[in-house]
Amino acid sequence: MKLLENKTALITGATRGIGKGIATVFAKQGANVAFTFNSSVEAAQELEKELESFGVKAKGYQSNAANFDAAQELAADVLKEFETIDVLINNAGITKDNLLMRISEDDFDKVIEVNLKSVFNLTKAVIRPMMKQRAGSIINMSSVVGLKGNAGQANYAASKAGILGFTKSVALELGSRNIRCNTIAPGFIETEMTADLPEEKVKEWRAGIPLKRGGSPEDIANACVFLASDMSSYITGQTLSVDGGMLT
Repeated sequence: MKLLENKTALITGATRGIGKGIATVFAKQGANVAFTFNSSVEAAQELEKELESFGVKAKGYQSNAANFDAAQELAADVLKEFETIDVLINNAGITKDNLLMRISEDDFDKVIEVNLKSVFNLTKAVIRPMMKQRAGSIINMSSVVGLKGNAGQANYAASKAGILGFTKSVALELGSRNIRCNTIAPGFIETEMTADLPEEKVKEWRAGIPLKRGGSPEDIANACVFLASDMSSYITGQTLSVDGGMLT
């Protein structure tokens, strides 16, 4: 049995890395997938084809989640095309790392806007239809950095920590309507972005993780499947760390 059969999921930032891993695993579990992408139309078309090969409906939308009006428009378009939005995964995010002394105001604002305000924008855009359905699961992507901080990432850590408080508040507000809201906090996940790091640095990081390896996008995707499915129907307002024991 497929855990997400007949559910529609909207996933932001899904053409690479963790987002792509989530979209693929969701399609395998029977979910129809609407996803957003920033610039690569080609990558979006390829992903559409890949997801459709699992016998589900899939469509990419070029949309900037950090823009309030664009997020409202996106939700309306997805509803028109798919009829329901059962699961929202706020995954889109950026980094602009620097020591606090060197972070520009623009680099701070941009990271907060893309990583945190986009979560507000899209959550606000889907709650009316979810309330009408009297069902929904919202999953926000935080980070191990949002839980413990990291030198050189004050802007990123602030954006990811903000997601934790936002998630808990949404869970309290919408629980009576059977809408659940949870956070996933990934640790060191090996994606295209980490492939550019020096091998020595990566080895050092792996050595410091109790499970002695970096995570994969599938590790995050599997946690998302659990929180999106009825298996977690009594779980809301929680943060699930998927980090190989980094924070233990």
